[in-house]
Amino acid sequence: MRPLTLRSLVVLACLGLSAPALAQAQKEKVSAQAQGPSPAQVQASQAEARKLSDAFVNVAERVSPSVVQIDVTARDENADQILRWIGRGSSDSPVARGTGSGVVFTPDGAILTNNHVIEGALTINVHLRDGRFLPARLVGRDPATDLAVIKVDTQGLVAAKFADSDAMKVGEWVVAIGSPFGLGYTVTTGVLSAKGRGQLGMNLIEDYLQTDASINPGNSGGPLCDLEGRVVGINTMIVGRGSGIGFAVPSNMARRAAEQILKSGRVERAWIGVGAQDLSPELATVMKVDPRAGALVNAVGDNSPAKRAQIKPGDVIAAVAARPIHDSHDLTREVLSHDVGQTLELEVLRDGKRYGTKVTLAARPEPAVPPIPVQQQGVPQPGLGLTVRDLTPQQASQAGLPSKALPLITGISPGSSADRAGLKVGDVIVEVDGTSEPTSSQVQQAAADGQLLLRVKRRESSFYAALKK
Repeated sequence: MRPLTLRSLVVLACLGLSAPALAQAQKEKVSAQAQGPSPAQVQASQAEARKLSDAFVNVAERVSPSVVQIDVTARDENADQILRWIGRGSSDSPVARGTGSGVVFTPDGAILTNNHVIEGALTINVHLRDGRFLPARLVGRDPATDLAVIKVDTQGLVAAKFADSDAMKVGEWVVAIGSPFGLGYTVTTGVLSAKGRGQLGMNLIEDYLQTDASINPGNSGGPLCDLEGRVVGINTMIVGRGSGIGFAVPSNMARRAAEQILKSGRVERAWIGVGAQDLSPELATVMKVDPRAGALVNAVGDNSPAKRAQIKPGDVIAAVAARPIHDSHDLTREVLSHDVGQTLELEVLRDGKRYGTKVTLAARPEPAVPPIPVQQQGVPQPGLGLTVRDLTPQQASQAGLPSKALPLITGISPGSSADRAGLKVGDVIVEVDGTSEPTSSQVQQAAADGQLLLRVKRRESSFYAALKK
């Protein structure tokens, strides 16, 4: 035991305690620490842990019915040599498959996802939580924010609820739900790590939420939720696999884009027509303003709303609609949060003085979004969408296939029943409607009634597939 100091003796005298009494108290304290937490303390800790666990469970149960897995096919420029050889001369080139996630936001089948999930897609199909597998059409997309809306023809879906992402606070718990690596309805948790992340160089408009909830390839387009089960963001990208840094488009931006796409097929964004930059400490010193005083205007477009509002290069925009602006990112965010045609009050710093002016927001001039392959398909292919032919034993040997001339799939029509069943060019049919080792003619005869039950061999594995018109 450490000897008592003079200061300790003075304290004891003031408290009316003797040295032996203090020693006994210290002994009891050490004994209590050695014994560990009491049963009551353990129960209290377990109760708190259960509350948090129950909160995560409730979010998963509430949100999962609104989450979908999205499967896409795209032309595969890196197909292996066998598939290239099989596909040569055919109208259907080898295809690659990808998986993403999405969130239902209307009961009649409108689904919000990322643009990069469906970009370049030949076909888009959706797995619903109830097991249904439905083809989807592209309603519209917005590459500037990496968002897109697709739609399936069904009714009575559970639409997700959206939260106000501006009201979220850094440090709040969040839950991500999606299909990382094709593993559907995976739930991960973390916190909201930061807000307003931009300048990542990935998209034209960046205002991301950052989270440490685990996000991996396949999570893209899925929801990031609060503990109320409301969508606060659309998971979009990661910085390095396994780094614990993921980014999501805020729900306010995502919902605004989704509603416009669903209504008109495109996004119309507000614009004032200025170029702006942050105030560096050096600029702020020379201009005699605080570095966080606002966004420095460095250019004003001809015939722009800002020009008509008499904004000039060198002005510092300090507030938009009474909301303080601290940098150029704030300025972009505030303008984009309003609708085209609205008139806003701006507070401007010029030559050390504050001025007020009004600006009427115009539509941001943006190039038309080009169509992607799935929008250029035209009328879906008739039949089951399957092309087969028998290979000679020599051809089969060259392709590394069984020597018997089994039917080989040489073409899959995008969007067809065969495509939705997951069949690929290069698959070998080893059984059709219970008949083993069929010929191509037998496959064609079996398809006459508009449906097929196939057992298919793909490399070293086999599986069944059901096709129906």
